[in-house]
Amino acid sequence: MIKYTLPIVLAASVTALPALANKAKLMELYKEKTVTITIPYGPGGTYDKYGLSFSNHLGRQLPGKPNMILQYMPGAGGAKAMNWFANVAPRHGRNLIVPLDNTVINQVLRPKKMRYNANDFTWLGSSNQTNSVIVIRADKGIKHINDMKKIQAIGSTSGKNSSTYIFSVLAAKLLGLKMKMVTGYKGSSRSIFAIEQGEVDFTAPNWLAWNSKVPHWFKGKKPFAIPILQNGFFVDPNIPDVPMFTELVKPADRPLASFLASAGPLGRGLILPPKSPKYLTKPLRAAYDAMNADPKFNAELKKRKLRLIASKGEVIQGIVAKALKDTSPAVIARVRSLVFGSGS
Repeated sequence: MIKYTLPIVLAASVTALPALANKAKLMELYKEKTVTITIPYGPGGTYDKYGLSFSNHLGRQLPGKPNMILQYMPGAGGAKAMNWFANVAPRHGRNLIVPLDNTVINQVLRPKKMRYNANDFTWLGSSNQTNSVIVIRADKGIKHINDMKKIQAIGSTSGKNSSTYIFSVLAAKLLGLKMKMVTGYKGSSRSIFAIEQGEVDFTAPNWLAWNSKVPHWFKGKKPFAIPILQNGFFVDPNIPDVPMFTELVKPADRPLASFLASAGPLGRGLILPPKSPKYLTKPLRAAYDAMNADPKFNAELKKRKLRLIASKGEVIQGIVAKALKDTSPAVIARVRSLVFGSGS
């Protein structure tokens, strides 16, 4: 038995060496350094609110406890930031981004404009899952989504790459709705404010944006606005009576609606740029999981009226890979044609 002791000890020591080396690298990488989290929209939206919460708590979970700051990069429905992050952002591990929930959808539908592959990002994890929801002013006279087949409404969105634009236009085409979309608003906050100002009638960010920004709109006997359509893999527990897009479309069109629903599980999380050092993946995912489990982080989310529905990085990476693999060329072609036109 003694003759086996030395090899076992040596093997354990050899295994420990890379871990010790990686820990030393991480300490050197983060101690007294700054980590930048990029927000692909302007300030005030749920991407920003989650990003602020990440910046306040993730640093404590990383070796060296680095300082963390936010960088705002709005434009093109978030595509400007995603393209920059994939192709220009430093890959040393001190640059992260809160990715678009429609990262996969954008890549598939507009490959010439999206200069990235969602599989190449390292997904660290997510802190929420949510549905896109069309909400409209109550005084518009539209009480149900079917009313939009007769009454035209004007919607606000940041750009044609945004989930709001894609969801709204696809719903209009598949359900026969009368609507026009106005682009150029910098994020969900500005799009929602446009409704209050009377510039537009509706918009369609995720339910979290509605519930955290303007919860008072939906209260009382005469609410200012009402939700009329949602899209996701499951009914949002806060709005159980709002119809699901996947249930209203024709059976032949359900794969198109389900394709858009893939955005929900990506939620609000963080990713590393392509070609980041492999040794960063495990410890950064562990740090993200520890942040999600931290009561202080959860308390801040509640204070900001945000939900915590945690997912591990490995799970999100798998969802991204499966969505890219399973979406058929026929579904992609039809969604692209309906949303962006035959010449897209």
